[in-house]
Amino acid sequence: MSKKTIAILTVILAILIDQISKIYIKTHFYLGEEIRVLGMDWFRIHFTENNGMAWGFEFGGKSGKLFLTLFRIVAVGGIIYWLRETIKSKMHNGVVVAISLILAGAIGNIIDSVFYGVIFNTPSGRQVATLFSDEPYGELFFGKVVDMLYFPMYQGESFTFFNAIFNGADSWISIGVVLLFIFHKQAFPKKEEA
Repeated sequence: MSKKTIAILTVILAILIDQISKIYIKTHFYLGEEIRVLGMDWFRIHFTENNGMAWGFEFGGKSGKLFLTLFRIVAVGGIIYWLRETIKSKMHNGVVVAISLILAGAIGNIIDSVFYGVIFNTPSGRQVATLFSDEPYGELFFGKVVDMLYFPMYQGESFTFFNAIFNGADSWISIGVVLLFIFHKQAFPKKEEA
């Protein structure tokens, strides 16, 4: 299988898994609903949404949200260029997969930010969202990112270790970065001095 095929399949599969899981959660869970996976305390599905920054941080209100979304779109262009150059220079497949996962993760969260505001409604109480609603909750470029994966490793009275709630796209980016560390010699070869 060619490196280009590996990249394309990785990106498509990762985006599909991310978006299918987000749409399922959004249309089957009410906001704030949580279940324990296989009854485990340390692995939960907890539906929450945010405006797109890590750990739900926000800045600059509506203009900050638009800036973040546009920045992500520009960043995706840079990642596509990086992936193309990586394939052309015949780097290790691990590097191709790593960059492909980072690209897929970025695209996955962009899809939420750009489109979810115009295709979903805002449910109230214990109702779930409706896909392709007649009364969407937002506008183009102002959608909320769906998060659901929650791994509270330790919960004390005032402290929870690893309290981040994230999604598939975030996972792909994290896995891609870890793979880049593993394949750092192949990803960032030292140039020979003249």
